Amino acid sequence: MDTLSYKTVSPNAQSVEKEWVVIDATDQVLGRLCAKVAKILRGKYKPSYSPNVECGDNVIIINAEKVALTGKKMTDRIYLRYTGYPGGQREATPEILIKKSFNKHIKAGYNPLFSQVMKGMLPKNRLGRSIIKNMHVYNGPEHPHAAQNPKVIDINKLK
Repeated sequence: MDTLSYKTVSPNAQSVEKEWVVIDATDQVLGRLCAKVAKILRGKYKPSYSPNVECGDNVIIINAEKVALTGKKMTDRIYLRYTGYPGGQREATPEILIKKSFNKHIKAGYNPLFSQVMKGMLPKNRLGRSIIKNMHVYNGPEHPHAAQNPKVIDINKLK
């Protein structure tokens, strides 16, 4: 048996083929939706997945204001952040974060609620910080990424 013919191919940043996908968040449960989006961003649905390479797709989430939370999580769940100063612990509910996403001063494609949830599902290193930049979240049905020819996928068909 010739062992030299079996080479392990490891993907790198240049060999990875990235796509653009659109996901509709209407009536989707927030945590289940973000868990599947995290897998798409990491590239775990691709056969060429490698844990140390950014090999996932770019994800556009539309209708983000229509996302659902089960139970009383919209008002009772608390997300904490810290400013870095003494007494600087701030808390916000998903209801507040959704209202904050309509603020005109927040850059387009950024949603505080989705960013908070997705940061917990991605690696806590520089790879995770670069992967989250591939997610673009919009409150309405329109997005400015038509030039990338994104394909619409049904998130319910993914495992």
